[in-house]
Amino acid sequence: MNAKQTKRIVVKVGSSLVTNNGEGLDHAAIAMWAEQMAALLKAGHEVLMVSSGAIAEGMQRLGWVKRPQDIHQLQAAAAVGQMGLVQVYESCFARFNLRSAQILLTNADLAHPERNANAKATLDTLLKLGVVPIINENDTVVTDEIKFGDNDSLAALVTNLIHADLLVILTDQGGLFTADPRRDSSATLLSRATAGDPALEQMAGGAGSELSKGGMLTKVLAAKVASQTSANTIIASGREADVLTRLLRGEQIGTYLSAD
Repeated sequence: MNAKQTKRIVVKVGSSLVTNNGEGLDHAAIAMWAEQMAALLKAGHEVLMVSSGAIAEGMQRLGWVKRPQDIHQLQAAAAVGQMGLVQVYESCFARFNLRSAQILLTNADLAHPERNANAKATLDTLLKLGVVPIINENDTVVTDEIKFGDNDSLAALVTNLIHADLLVILTDQGGLFTADPRRDSSATLLSRATAGDPALEQMAGGAGSELSKGGMLTKVLAAKVASQTSANTIIASGREADVLTRLLRGEQIGTYLSAD
């Protein structure tokens, strides 16, 4: 990967990386992301962040131990949790003199030509102003991502929308393995492949944890979508120290899925 040619980056962080095992938001982790974002901006990159975590934060604020099945309860948790998500991001980013903005989107927004154009214009303007947009699915009005995506699909659509050069999907796994490493000790990390290769979808079958509804399959599918506008994708562990700054220095971490 040529870091110098990677101007515009979408970084997606999953629920497990921004929460304390589902018990509300992890302030220290979010401060760590903020520090890395500041370094990327200083190096001349434009960064957008797609963050999960609203439902987990809402569950904690409402005193719910188990993730509810009822969709309206999940949407209520998202509405409550969104307040905390924005507060934590704003305070953590401010420590590094970063300005942030909240953007709530739905797949329907991006499928509608006029709303799509408006969202793109707003995001372009924020990036020109040096602001980091914090994007989340508008969970209070839609249900698809709550059930299936953990924002992977949204991150890919945002990548297409603003013609980003790179989508970085950070997860609690080291990348894409030939099989589920939690169940198969012979699984090996795939360091490089082409996005959209059907074999990847076979490899990534299986669900995620109870907390995260992402799984590896939605990440592979997100890379396929991102490749439609020639964006490359990296799936890597968000537990790696300084993962973003190291990736942009050209270090090989996780799985690199090229657009062609």
